Amino acid sequence: MSDARSTALIVIDLQNDFLAPGGAYDRGGAVSAEARALPPRVAPVARALKAAGGFVAASQFTLWPDAAGEPMISPHLRRLRPFLGRGDFAAGGPGHACVAELDGLVDVAVWKVAYSAFFNTQLDWVLRRAGIERVAICGIVTNGGVASTARDAHMRDYHVTVLADGCAAPTPALHDAALADLRSVAELRACEDFIAGPA
Repeated sequence: MSDARSTALIVIDLQNDFLAPGGAYDRGGAVSAEARALPPRVAPVARALKAAGGFVAASQFTLWPDAAGEPMISPHLRRLRPFLGRGDFAAGGPGHACVAELDGLVDVAVWKVAYSAFFNTQLDWVLRRAGIERVAICGIVTNGGVASTARDAHMRDYHVTVLADGCAAPTPALHDAALADLRSVAELRACEDFIAGPA
């Protein structure tokens, strides 16, 4: 892979509470087949990039507890996902962890509270210190965390690629619309094509 040493894969929110059997979204009936298909598709990208000397970062959506131990959930998310409750996406817990397919592949994980992996995290600081100039973004959801992270990366002058088949949205229509919109700030590539060469 050319330019691998200055390239980072940013994996958005591929966590057990979003995807694993028995996780928060599984219990709430909110996991799509498209989302479940992502870990085995994304893991080979991470493995290939690391083998070529690149960097792998992951974001982990986090629900922090209030003084009574209840998760602090933003109003819009509470309306969308009323099933979320105590212990879901709790920092450091099993549901908060990245999916097993990413074990041993993530160089740094940042805990986030909003859509973008750059918002109120140390991701930009870490990427700069690692000499990263190019980012490839994948994960969930295409029209949420992926899109917001891609736009933030673009504003920070990274060369941005979105792995079109490495992300998913609640519906194929939302996925396709988000990808079409992201063409203004990012290059779109398939996972296998990216493995062949990220430049």
